[in-house]
Amino acid sequence: MLPTLFIDGQEGTTGLRIREMIAERDDVELLLISDEERKDPAARAAFLNRADVAILCLPDDAAAEAVGLIQNPKTRVIDTSTARRVAPEWIYGLPEVSRQQKEAIRVADRIANCGCYPVGYILAVRPLVEAGLIDPQTLLTVNAASGYSGGGRRMIEAYHAAAAEANGGSGNAALAFSSYNLAGGHKHLPEMTAYSGVERPPLFIPSVVHTYCGMLVATPLTAPQLARDVDCEAIVDIWDEYYADAPFVQPLRGGGALRDGRFLDIEGCNGTNRIELCAFGEPESGITLIGRLDNLGKGASGNAVQCLNLMLGRDEQTGLRR
Repeated sequence: MLPTLFIDGQEGTTGLRIREMIAERDDVELLLISDEERKDPAARAAFLNRADVAILCLPDDAAAEAVGLIQNPKTRVIDTSTARRVAPEWIYGLPEVSRQQKEAIRVADRIANCGCYPVGYILAVRPLVEAGLIDPQTLLTVNAASGYSGGGRRMIEAYHAAAAEANGGSGNAALAFSSYNLAGGHKHLPEMTAYSGVERPPLFIPSVVHTYCGMLVATPLTAPQLARDVDCEAIVDIWDEYYADAPFVQPLRGGGALRDGRFLDIEGCNGTNRIELCAFGEPESGITLIGRLDNLGKGASGNAVQCLNLMLGRDEQTGLRR
């Protein structure tokens, strides 16, 4: 019999992308709940307890409610909400965060899927901390930009409405680049601190841009923040070694990621589960680390499917694009 999968929140942005990734697969049975039953706790409970794996694509409170509905000890859970990412009884669902993480995910019953912004920060910074290039006590700054799908249904509707009003429904978002959460305290800070190796929360400035998907996460390192003189090539060497067994992490050298030798397009990894890591600058003036990914791919749905593959004993790349 095929393993069964239920997506609680199958009509949300993350859930819909997971359904697209699973749709053509014949190695898992997807359980679909009707529109009439989606908000019925008893019906949801029946699906949750029938599934071998349940993926929760819900806000924090609704995800907590879903976990409480699960009584079947054999139902394994991947929670894409924020609430349990640093909970000690849950395994952090970022397979590349350490060499032991894939095996931990394979055998776990409770997985907390990673957040989108933290992926670009953690995977860029952690190998350098472990290599002794970054002091764990330093204060880092993170400047990041995401496509508007990262804001969920309300933000998507706002951008589409603005596009319809300004462009006659052409689909080109009219809202401008906007920074937000400027007072601090972003919900991603706990996991960025817990898993990066840097013990102080970074000064994190997120922004949303007028594209549906895509993400750039930039972490500048000033010369005093580097433990020794090191150039971009040496940083990429460290990434190459650290991620030698990580097919979805692609360190890039020189200007390999740049368009026309100048521009780093935010949409460069869209439609994939890939994250590209780049380093730009010089030791004496500072080096900027950048992670580029699809915020709905490696930053959400794709990573959840990667974790699902590991939990089911499949090749982690099954059904995913690099």
